[in-house]
Amino acid sequence: MRLATYNVEWFTNLFDDEDRLIDDHTFSGRHDIRRDAQIAALGQVFAALDADAVMVIEAPDISRHRNGVRALETFAAKFGLRARKALAGYPSDTQQEIMLLFDPDRLSAAHDPQGAENGKAGDERAPRFDGSFRIDLDVDSTPELVRWSKPPLEVALKTRQGRKSRKFRMIGVHAKSKAPHGARNEADILRISIENRRKQLAQCIWLRQRVEQHLEAGEDLIVLGDFNDGPGLDGYESLFGRSSVEIVLGENGATRLFDPHARIALGRRIGAMPTTARFQIPPDGRYLSALLDYVMVSPGLHQRDPQWRIWHPFDDPACYGDQSLCQALLTASDHFPVSIDIDL
Repeated sequence: MRLATYNVEWFTNLFDDEDRLIDDHTFSGRHDIRRDAQIAALGQVFAALDADAVMVIEAPDISRHRNGVRALETFAAKFGLRARKALAGYPSDTQQEIMLLFDPDRLSAAHDPQGAENGKAGDERAPRFDGSFRIDLDVDSTPELVRWSKPPLEVALKTRQGRKSRKFRMIGVHAKSKAPHGARNEADILRISIENRRKQLAQCIWLRQRVEQHLEAGEDLIVLGDFNDGPGLDGYESLFGRSSVEIVLGENGATRLFDPHARIALGRRIGAMPTTARFQIPPDGRYLSALLDYVMVSPGLHQRDPQWRIWHPFDDPACYGDQSLCQALLTASDHFPVSIDIDL
């Protein structure tokens, strides 16, 4: 079975308010990319993935006037994808949802949120992801309340084939960006970056608490998505001593999740790194590559020898050797899919 995560930059801009694809030559949300080109590229990438389930990060908007589930299923139908059924959890306020696109012939899937509902006071122990987490972010003995702008999607899955069906869980994640949006000067950049880093670490402490609950229950678990972070990614990690990815993987003797790309990054502060995203950065528009997207598995699934793959247009030989797919990956999004093939 193939399971994947894919952050699609401004997927929602490809649909109108009737959740139909805007397949014309106007500009999409991607820099200098037309809607028809991005739609065609995404169709090619999803078809090449041919995954049983894809955790779509930045999926189409869910709001009073938009039905992102219907939009995503419309996209799947246009390109005849096996993964054609969409599942959403709690909507966000950002026009960037987290959804699972899956093959209903191979899997059954349900939104299955864990944790207690809480009020304005928040909770210190893994509340529901649409609630508030109470934690002291700045060590001043006064807890702050942290919320997810994009609540993780908790999915209970069951395989439909094989001698014995298998149950497992997924948590789709889009952690807060550390970028200092709105900064007007160097002091703003420093202040906002530190605030965002604290919030991101708090979100991932909250997520790790949920992970530990599933591990203690002996459940098979996959945590996947865009963490906007990774070992050694920026200078703020040294200020706080760790990255949010390390927190979710597990620390200090805790039962660990496994992702081979994170393991490489953790063990190599200098030298070549795997990367899953490619951005243009000011002032000269040069490209920055980063490892932001992960597929983390619990020990029981790791023992089943899953095979990871980053669908990178330049670093993956098969992608680079297919000129059409290589260009489609560059046109479709600023992130590249990450998949695992695993016997379930």
